[in-house]
Amino acid sequence: QLQVVESGGGLVHPGGSLRLSCAASGLFLDLYAVGWFRQAPGKEREGVSCISSNGGMTKYADSVQGRFTISRDNHKKEVYLQMNSLKSEDTAVYSCAVGHACSMWSHEYEYWGQGTQVTVSS
Repeated sequence: QLQVVESGGGLVHPGGSLRLSCAASGLFLDLYAVGWFRQAPGKEREGVSCISSNGGMTKYADSVQGRFTISRDNHKKEVYLQMNSLKSEDTAVYSCAVGHACSMWSHEYEYWGQGTQVTVSS
């Protein structure tokens, strides 16, 4: 069965850091673009970042530009989202999505993980 799994979420203080990981079984993740999305209670899902299959193209939401970095290790078949200088506004469920292009639009992705909670609080 195809499965996409995120990990690395947790509780951090404002200004802290977390690194999220995305891995998949049942498909060759290195052949796909991967996006990170987040959704907070009462808000719409928003694109955070994405990366092309070969890592040559990355995109970031304005709200995380300069603080978050997306990367991938196609040998390990994992995609990462390094989150620095975290703010309370970053609190959300973060989901990894797999598709055929690096896009900030959720409807362009085919496979989704269940999400991992990131909470930034004092």
